[in-house]
Amino acid sequence: MARSSADSAGGAKVLIVDDEPQIRRFLKASLAAHDYEVVEADSGKSAIKLCTTEMPDVVVLDLGLPDMDGLEVISELRGWSQVPIIVLSIRSDESDKVDALDRGANDYVTKPFGMAELMARMRATLRLAGAGSGDGGHDPVISAGPVEIDMSKRQVSVNGSPVRLSRKEYDLLRILASHPDKVISHQQILQEVWGPAYVEETQYLRVYIGHLRQKLEDDAAEPKLIITEPGVGYRFQVEQS
Repeated sequence: MARSSADSAGGAKVLIVDDEPQIRRFLKASLAAHDYEVVEADSGKSAIKLCTTEMPDVVVLDLGLPDMDGLEVISELRGWSQVPIIVLSIRSDESDKVDALDRGANDYVTKPFGMAELMARMRATLRLAGAGSGDGGHDPVISAGPVEIDMSKRQVSVNGSPVRLSRKEYDLLRILASHPDKVISHQQILQEVWGPAYVEETQYLRVYIGHLRQKLEDDAAEPKLIITEPGVGYRFQVEQS
């Protein structure tokens, strides 16, 4: 019997992260029957590694993992990737749901769950993310002119030579590079790097932007990588003239 377009995933790749083999088997069989390609992980560390090597279109993540909490996995992935994440967990407290969504999860489904509902949520998440055609999350390695950023390893190089960045410098660069060619406001950067109490402290931002330009640009006075949008914020320019 032919499947409707609503049932088809178009070959999207799903990473299932759950330490219970029976859950993984059930999900794999159900998803494979609807043309999804399935990759499995039984721990947080293996899930993060597979996201860098397999580049899934969507991650279905349990929070109760043996090596690290699933919430930490969300935070780690959001450090370099925008791959859609659907939490599938027995935890039903509102605080757990809020925490997962605040860390960057796209949706939250509570166990026990109905497969039809989970698949509908996956389709909706893939449509919103534009990942149904196999685009996946951001490439963990971003190149812009002579600068290369390996976000999964937190390593930065210029013309092949490693560059040492402080934690704040790297966090600032990560936020900009994760949104290439898009303007990120002063307030958004300050909130993500320094916290909500610092959203008006734009002098911090100017100082650290200056540090990054000194380390990454050919000419810090005429930047081609980190562009100032006056009165608004900064933009990480991938295409170099």
